[in-house]
Parts: sequence; C-alpha cells; structure tokens
Amino acid sequence: MLIDTHTHINMDKFDNDREDVIQRARDAGIKIVLDVGTDLKSSQKAVENSERFKEVRAVVGIHPHEAVRAKEQDILEIERLLEHPNVVGIGEIGLDYYYNFSPEEIQKEIFSRQLYIAKEQKLPVVIHVRKAMKDTIEILDTVGDLPARGVFHCFGGTVEDVHRVLKMGFFISFTGIVTFHNFKNFDKIRQVPINKLLLETDSPYMTPVPHRGKRNEPCFLVHTARKLSEIYDTELNNLAGTTTKNAQALFKITI
Repeated sequence: MLIDTHTHINMDKFDNDREDVIQRARDAGIKIVLDVGTDLKSSQKAVENSERFKEVRAVVGIHPHEAVRAKEQDILEIERLLEHPNVVGIGEIGLDYYYNFSPEEIQKEIFSRQLYIAKEQKLPVVIHVRKAMKDTIEILDTVGDLPARGVFHCFGGTVEDVHRVLKMGFFISFTGIVTFHNFKNFDKIRQVPINKLLLETDSPYMTPVPHRGKRNEPCFLVHTARKLSEIYDTELNNLAGTTTKNAQALFKITI
C-alpha cells in the first residue's frame, strides 16, 4: 500500500489515458495519488481530477517557473480552491535559480505570498528548490512557523541541507532518480529518518529504472519504493507502511 505524494496527472500528457493510468495505479497498490498544480489552470485541473477519481487528492499552487505570469487574480483563485474538500496542500511552490524562467525577485514574492496563505490556512506546502536552498531557508525563516509544515519534494540538497530541513520539521521525498545507475548519494538518503520520508514519482518526469525513456506514472512508484527499501536495509512492507502513514499524517489523508 503506497501513496504517490507528487504527480502531475493534470498535464495534457495524460489526457488520452488518464483513466487507464489511475487503474494501473490501483493495480500496483497505489492507494492515493496527489495531483500537484503548477499554475491556476493545472491546479483547477487537479481539483477536477480529484472529483473524478476517488484515489486523487489535489495540491494547488504556482510553481516558480510560472511566477512571472501569475496575476493577482490567480492568487485569489488559488485561495478559493483551498476551500475544496479534496485540496490537501499548497504547491508546487518554491524557488528555481537553475532555469530562472522567472526573475528571482518575482519568484521570492510569489513563494512568500503562498507561504503566508499556507500559514493562515494551516495547510502543508510542497516545496520545489533548485540551486536556491539558501534563499528558500531564509524566506521560510522570515515567514516563521508553519503549523502544518510540508515536504521538500524531489530533494536535491546537500547532507547539511537535509539536517536543516529536518530541523525545521519538514518531510523529504525522493523520486525515481534513486534507481538511476549513476546515482551514488545513498548516504545522504540515509540521513533522512524513515519517519520523515515520503515517496513520489513526479509523473510524468523522473521515470525510474526499468522504465527509463517512458512517460512516468504513479504505478511506477513501486520501483522507487523497492530501491529505497534496499538503501534503508528494511523490508519493502515496512518502508511502504511507514511512508504511507507519513503521507497520511502530513496531508490529513484517510484511506
């Protein structure tokens, strides 16, 4: 029994077979799929998917790539979506200085704005960070205590970053990247206690071995879970059960 805490099945890459994708997830033992928005349109689609499929919950927000295009009305509409009972968090939000598709100051502004909303609404956040950990931590410190905390998804920080994030009370999640043949950062992963670990596919990206080259989808989560159970030297059932409980606790999900 697994929970995929980060997918983008709202994307048009799934328009032709979304129902089949969900069925394959069911067959693979994926009990819940979090459909994560990156802008207003995808967030609205995530909510629609949560209404269509009982396994889907929505996370809504504006990604740093989209920050430069975000209008005031978009933020207000995101806030309105938070009223939907199937919305369990705010995301994908954060900073990305690798691509810099949005100017850094605008990224910071939109990130901070959504963090304050999460703080007020007591909802967890799903944080995207790339080459911007220092500023991300500084903004989180400025906003102050987030009652519901959240998760640093597709974690790519250093060992020192792991400890800083954990000290702030956040969960950390890893994708199929841990299955790649050139992945060597096993010691960094082991710095994350299993009771602070979440699983994700980041579908349609980060496809795990043995499906490299294909579109990623929630049913492939089992490969990431199996690899992580090896890294943690624990039974797959233990890792699955613990990470499922972690996700349920963070996002207030019942199965």
